[in-house]
Amino acid sequence: MRRALDAKTAVAIGVTILLWSSAFAAIKVGLTDYGPGEVALLRFGTASAVLGIYAIATRMRLPGRRDVGRIALAGLLGITTYHVALNFGEQTVSAGAASLIIASGPVFTAALASVFLGERLSTWGWAGIGVAFAGVALIAFGEGGDGLRIEAGALLVLISALSTAAYSIISKPILRRYRPLEFTTYVIWAGTVPMLFWVPGLVSQMAHASPGATAAVVYLGVFPAALAYLTWSYALARMPASALATFLYLSPVSAIIIAFLWIGEVPGVLALAGGGVAIAGVAITNTRVRRVLSS
Repeated sequence: MRRALDAKTAVAIGVTILLWSSAFAAIKVGLTDYGPGEVALLRFGTASAVLGIYAIATRMRLPGRRDVGRIALAGLLGITTYHVALNFGEQTVSAGAASLIIASGPVFTAALASVFLGERLSTWGWAGIGVAFAGVALIAFGEGGDGLRIEAGALLVLISALSTAAYSIISKPILRRYRPLEFTTYVIWAGTVPMLFWVPGLVSQMAHASPGATAAVVYLGVFPAALAYLTWSYALARMPASALATFLYLSPVSAIIIAFLWIGEVPGVLALAGGGVAIAGVAITNTRVRRVLSS
């Protein structure tokens, strides 16, 4: 059974991918004056404050007791683990290369969704993932050795990809009971708490950081964090996790373009060709995807 992608969901996906793609370059800018843990704390401290103001203004309800543990786990995986590991990884991995490693996430999401959510892809769907992954490989060759060699930084970014896949699987059932904005708020708050470990370092570094670095991290908090997690939750509530995750293959394309415009990372011909192949793979997967069991 084919599932049409409605306009609102498509817009939510587009906004998410664009903002998350810009995050890779913004992290690089933030890391010029802040440590990896401090970038994560300032980013999600900002997001938590923005969402807190909204929660108070609208008298947002508190989560149910039975959901607190699952929300805390989603926050630990999707916010704390993902972003702290990514920030430490980007100390040695280029913004474009980091986005390529994160693009492996849909493969993990599809595998986990088939086990825990009763979702699976048709033969066409798996073929689309294969095409998209081939595109990612081409981009990797185009990037050369700027961050895809076997090193600690690359492995940390791979941990981020695994954690975001688990986050999508854990989040899907809870989104039946909460509005996307409520769930986004709870998860970001939960994921920010462990980052308080870096408060002393953040206070010290803010006194000496450049306005540009601070602005980049605040941007990360308001847009790729608060807004993009909201739009992702909106889309996740309306389509299978495995199908939605394949759109992450678009992220390296836009991330490489944004990194070129913002921080001067220059993509090669193979990277551009791989971007086209990745887009084709996403198109194949999402026009042929079907859900066999209700998630």
